[in-house]
Amino acid sequence: MFGLKFLAIMRRDLKKLTRNPITLVSVILMPIVYLVIIGNSFQGQLKHLPIVVVEQDHGLYARRIVEQLLALQAGPKTVDVTFETDPGRAVDEVRDGLFKGVVVIPPDFSHDVAEGRIAQIGLFTDNVDSISSQTLEGVLDQAAATVKVAYVTAREPKLNDISLRPSWLFPYVDYDRSLIPGVIVMAIFMGSLMSGVFNWVMDKFMGVTECYLVTPLSRWDIAGGILASGVTVTSIGGILVLFLGLMITRGRILGGPMALLMLIGIIIISATGLLAMTFSMLGRAGHPRLVGTFSGFLNVILFFPSGAIYPVESFPPWLRAFAHFNPETHSVSAIKQILFKGADFTAVSGDIAFLLVFMVLMLVLASVSFKRTL
Repeated sequence: MFGLKFLAIMRRDLKKLTRNPITLVSVILMPIVYLVIIGNSFQGQLKHLPIVVVEQDHGLYARRIVEQLLALQAGPKTVDVTFETDPGRAVDEVRDGLFKGVVVIPPDFSHDVAEGRIAQIGLFTDNVDSISSQTLEGVLDQAAATVKVAYVTAREPKLNDISLRPSWLFPYVDYDRSLIPGVIVMAIFMGSLMSGVFNWVMDKFMGVTECYLVTPLSRWDIAGGILASGVTVTSIGGILVLFLGLMITRGRILGGPMALLMLIGIIIISATGLLAMTFSMLGRAGHPRLVGTFSGFLNVILFFPSGAIYPVESFPPWLRAFAHFNPETHSVSAIKQILFKGADFTAVSGDIAFLLVFMVLMLVLASVSFKRTL
């Protein structure tokens, strides 16, 4: 009996949305336009980029490179330096997202510099975050310039100079493609407002919900049906944005069908959690205008600290602490690792666990705050 009542509310809500297709269109198109405009307007110096240094040479010139990196850590705070002895382990830590790059100073670096030969520094970066990758290349360029006069590329080697050989650990991700995780999360958030709590508040404002009082529907039937309807629409919107973004940028999903299933699962979990959150916060609003006003504020404080267009590591400490508990941060992180790095379930298990806990807590809050009265 509960299932039939639940499905009746869900079917009614979905039919109402089909009569207004502009809602689904706006969920898909508006985030893409919005993100491209805002993303291109973000500028500024990055700070606190975590890097790991593998110092295999302890000679004079190697120490100068390390000293320059430590000076950048102490002064402009561009990097946060950690030392490691095993280069293989350091590269794996970058793959797992613990660091943005690995600097490898080979055993004969100082000897090559002293002998006037081409001395090479290895740099392995997480090129999925292109902004951080380019910044780290610039940082190493500056550090190398303090040891010898010029920086040279691998294509134009010159004797008596230092050559920095940057290497990417993952397939190339251009700027447009790097925006896809943020676009998906923005579509989920907008869908959670337009198809969930906004419909409920609008029904209350128009007097439609008063009809529920003369039916045997419980508050669980009503809340469950509206939530299921919103999750369906929002998840479809997020999945469509995923494929549309890949089609526009000519990208592909690394990891094959299993990665696609994980991405769909993350979209559904994120949509459910955000829908329940907005329901618990705005479900008792008396006017749709309140939902629209508060949603703009909520979008800003959740989306921009999520790492969708700017590295979380460069935030000030208080904002990094907030981002750690921001559900959109974990959604962006998980989607980015699966989509661009081909990460398996183990690599994103922490983000998924947070999203699951968040979803359950928000569902409980939403059910408690929902009332079947005028």
